[in-house]
Amino acid sequence: MKRILTVRINDTVHEDVVPDNLLLVDYLRDFNGLTGTKTGCDGGECGACTVLIDGTARPSCITLAVSCDGSKIETIEGQARDGRLSALQRAFHEKLGTQCGFCTPGMIMAAEGLLRRSGKPTDEQIRTALAGNLCRCTGYVKIIESVRAAAEAIR
Repeated sequence: MKRILTVRINDTVHEDVVPDNLLLVDYLRDFNGLTGTKTGCDGGECGACTVLIDGTARPSCITLAVSCDGSKIETIEGQARDGRLSALQRAFHEKLGTQCGFCTPGMIMAAEGLLRRSGKPTDEQIRTALAGNLCRCTGYVKIIESVRAAAEAIR
């Protein structure tokens, strides 16, 4: 079966006919060309596909697109404004939180969700918010430093 899906992605309204079983990650990548959202584990375990749905970080690889009807979806592509990196993107660059870059979009989106809830998160809160995001390249120290630096820059 198919149905009409209406969502706001990065401040642009999209209306598409989609299969009921289409995953949000595939909708973002294949229907909208938003390839910053990565497909990693296909089981909600690695966090590479994390996006914000109505402000909450969620894995898009286990979320049906049709369940987001009427929602606001934010991806890594929507974080930069007018060609300028967001505070988190800039901090990940400056503090070396990005290694190969595969996990980075999901990490940034999970951290963005945290920073919206808590402007001055503790290291424990940062670790908890990023617990669903795996990185194979770092020991997470630089990632936590990046989120902490972004929180300081935002205040």
